[in-house]
Amino acid sequence: MAERMIKQFMEMVRIDSESGNEARFIDYLLAEFKKLGAKAKKDAYGNLVVNLPALNSKSDKPVLLSCHADTVKPGQGIRPKLVKGVIRSAGDTILGADDKAGIAEMLEALRLAKVRPPVEVAISRQEEVGLHGVKNMDFRLLRAKRGFLLDNDTLDTIVIGGPSYFAMDVDIKGRSAHAGMEPEKGINAIVAAAKAIAALRLGRLDHETTANVGVIQGGIIRNGVPAAAGFLAECRSLQHKKARALADEMERIIKREVKAAGASVVIKTDNLCQAVQIAPDAWTVITAQKALETVGIKAKTTFITGFTDASIYNNHGIEMAVVGIGARDEHSTTEHIHVADMEKALAMLIEILRLSAA
Repeated sequence: MAERMIKQFMEMVRIDSESGNEARFIDYLLAEFKKLGAKAKKDAYGNLVVNLPALNSKSDKPVLLSCHADTVKPGQGIRPKLVKGVIRSAGDTILGADDKAGIAEMLEALRLAKVRPPVEVAISRQEEVGLHGVKNMDFRLLRAKRGFLLDNDTLDTIVIGGPSYFAMDVDIKGRSAHAGMEPEKGINAIVAAAKAIAALRLGRLDHETTANVGVIQGGIIRNGVPAAAGFLAECRSLQHKKARALADEMERIIKREVKAAGASVVIKTDNLCQAVQIAPDAWTVITAQKALETVGIKAKTTFITGFTDASIYNNHGIEMAVVGIGARDEHSTTEHIHVADMEKALAMLIEILRLSAA
């Protein structure tokens, strides 16, 4: 049952598609969907939008299936290998199961399903770097009001809520000087950045709120007082007001500490997505749970503080539940996926299409 799907998945992960470099992979997918008799096109941003007619169904209510085309780094030159039912990379890159396993499962489900409603497919670009693809999606091309995002790892959970997410780019300006001859004439931008970071509340702040500094950079020579430094910070919460308040707090602290160090700062804050949730008994959730029961999985609903395209779809009035694809250790060189889990995800999708066709 899975041989063709696994072969295609391993073919797909060999196509480089790090965020911003998805065009060749999306062209590959456009051709694959056209082989299924679908109408497929790219929108102005380069996202792929696909339409397939109903099959053995009188339903006129389309269901949306969505994945993202991009992968994180290091994702160039992926060499997949299948050993004892588990697919891994060679160990020097990610595997790309996030989200190419979802795409492979989707394609195979569309090939095998005997019954389906009208199906719309949206494959977004640049999901991993801020949901840019779905934010720039041409929603005029989509008619569906309900659907499923294939981008959760575990099959026994269905994601029904995601966070508000704020990204902060911090640029600090000090004053350069010779570190040995006249350091007192300088203002050390790295020290200012370090003091600001040390004053922030970081990590898991409560069950639904986190904050982090993930990148810091500055200076050009060892024996110079650095005039510039910067860092990338973020915060997120399942409550929008809480995330907004935390972002404001982080900005205040950074400005205070940088000023106290004698430097200046410019902070660019971007609200990349807004917290949203669907009901635990929403149609998409119940349908996914019923489909998973056919493969012996009793799935529970959950909220995550990671963000997905579902946040944008739900904010656009399309009820989207996030279902599992079976990937494990995503965003790492130990990422892998079990063939047995891909087969279960495939069976789930075929049943979702059948139930959606009623």
